[in-house]
Amino acid sequence: MSSFRKEQLISAFKQLGKYLSEPDEAFQSVIYSAENANAWFTKAEVTKSVKALAEMLNEGDLSQWFEDIEVAQNPKTIGLILAGNIPLVGFHDVMCVLATGNIALIKLSSSDNKLLPFLLNKLCEILPELKEHIIYAEQLKGFDAVIATGSNNTSRYFEYYFGKVPNIIRKNRNSIAILTGEESKEDVAQLGHDIFDYFGMGCRSISKIFIPKNYEIKNFFEPLEQFQDIINHFKYNNNYDYNKSIYLVNQQKHYDNGFLLLKEDEGLSSPLAVLYYETYENVDEAIKKLKQQAEQIQCIVGNIRERKLSILPFGQSQHPKLWDYADNVNTIEFLKKLN
Repeated sequence: MSSFRKEQLISAFKQLGKYLSEPDEAFQSVIYSAENANAWFTKAEVTKSVKALAEMLNEGDLSQWFEDIEVAQNPKTIGLILAGNIPLVGFHDVMCVLATGNIALIKLSSSDNKLLPFLLNKLCEILPELKEHIIYAEQLKGFDAVIATGSNNTSRYFEYYFGKVPNIIRKNRNSIAILTGEESKEDVAQLGHDIFDYFGMGCRSISKIFIPKNYEIKNFFEPLEQFQDIINHFKYNNNYDYNKSIYLVNQQKHYDNGFLLLKEDEGLSSPLAVLYYETYENVDEAIKKLKQQAEQIQCIVGNIRERKLSILPFGQSQHPKLWDYADNVNTIEFLKKLN
């Protein structure tokens, strides 16, 4: 089993980032194949994911991130059950395992089983010794720890099967935006990316907004017009039509701009093509509520500052940094404790 120096790994991931910033014909062919296998993985959405990964794998951030990493001399086998809700969503978990010198035992999602193997193969071309550290499996066996990503329902199954080994078991998370009414049109247009990128299917996708009482809904809808082509995607359109019909039949109050339904609801997890909203008297009220629901929230976007909450600028929820861990659980610290 190969052992690595940090410099080797930083260089390999940096080269992969450079490759992702200029995908060749072979990768374009895999993107086409992925779209044929999964209609949600359109070329446009996969390209967004690839671009976000290329941004993540820049030399400065890699060097900073690797400062806290200890490369294992006696590698452990880490079982990875990967999600497939958005393109390449499992890459970061695999990267964490490889960056720490451990062995990634990967159970791919059937929804995303083409893009990731191609990229990992490319990474092995850059640093061939990594081949010994990547194993694909239909069923996980012989692991020392597990990182499993799924829903609230599958988490119970994961806890039953993997509860006896060190584990990270991820459940549903949602992301939230806070609007004050003072946003510019450009701010709201940027928020549109947080809402609509990957069809709103990621844990970093905004599923709910907090707005002040008496907020002018047209100030929210008008800057989003540039995203109206999303309704031409048949699967998204089916969800929009279904939810709209439910609200109409049940006479539930909602707003509708022709491609997004806005419904008042205290929940955090809105259906596809629906955005929940909740009103507040003052912004401190909204912040207090979000602090109480912190364990269900992946990220928050907005133009406000709050000392005890990490709030991203509009348009940045889908551009995580290397240290933006899913469920806010530091994967590197988890892996360090195994050695």
